[in-house]
Parts: sequence; structure tokens; C-alpha cells
Amino acid sequence: MTDQTAPGYEPTTTHADWGAGDPRLLISREDDRSIHHITTDTVRIGLAEGNELRLSDTDPVHATITHDERDEYVLTLHGAGEMNANPLSAETDGGDRSEILRTGARFTAGPWTLVFNRDEFADHGRPFGGREGGEFDDQPPQPARPDYAQGETRESDDGGLEVKDG
Repeated sequence: MTDQTAPGYEPTTTHADWGAGDPRLLISREDDRSIHHITTDTVRIGLAEGNELRLSDTDPVHATITHDERDEYVLTLHGAGEMNANPLSAETDGGDRSEILRTGARFTAGPWTLVFNRDEFADHGRPFGGREGGEFDDQPPQPARPDYAQGETRESDDGGLEVKDG
């Protein structure tokens, strides 16, 4: 048990050590259920030999998940499938078939449903456990995420805050 998973812990920022939060995929198909813990910077999903996650009835490389320099996990869907977010509004450079994965992000590959999960303290999403009162409610800002390449918090033009409300 870590400090972030101890009873009574209240989330503050969503920034943690590089790769923290046990990133994983919950995988299901009819009566088949499993978990794939993401332990590499690239996860190739599909039928091909050598993929980090092999799934039957999918394309040889149906999707990839890349752990990027901002400590985000980015899905790129190569084969047919559904994504839970509008990839055109995603903050990725992967075109219309990519999205940053947050806890609960769902996508499909052939007959398989995959759901990304990462402990809240490391998910880089909404800080302090999310918004109180809905989408139009203000939330407290959180500090800028660490510069994972340098191991320190970087300065930014917004006073060092990453999440801001207008």
C-alpha cells in the first residue's frame, strides 16, 4: 500500500512519478476477462507474434499504446474499432485515430473491449478528485506537471499552473 492508496487519502494533483499508478488494460470478450499491466513504453495489441498483448480475432497490429514524454499513455487504433473520445479533439498528433487515455477510456479491437485504468493520483486528469458541481464549476488549479526528462517541475507562462478555469 502506498501513501496514495492508503485509507483516508484525498487526491490533490494528478502528477506522480514517471509511469506510476499501475497503468493497465481491463480486457473482456463474452465470458473471457483478463488484465494486462502496462510495463513497457510501447504496447502493440493484436494477433502478431512479438506483440506485447496478443488477442485472437484481431489484426496483426490492431492498436498501439505509447507512453510519451509527458507521462501520458496514447492510443493509436490501426484496425477497425471504436474509441470513447472524439479523437479530433484529442491533444495528440496521431491524427483521427489517436487519443490520450484516461482512467475509464474504452476502445474495441475486433470482438474485444479494452478499458484503460490508472490510479487517480497519477492519471494527469482532473485534479483534486474532479470537479465539484459539474463541468461548469471552477476547480482549484494544480501545479504544472514535472518535466519528466529533467526530473524537476518546469516553469510555464501561466505561473506554473497546468489546469486553469476561466
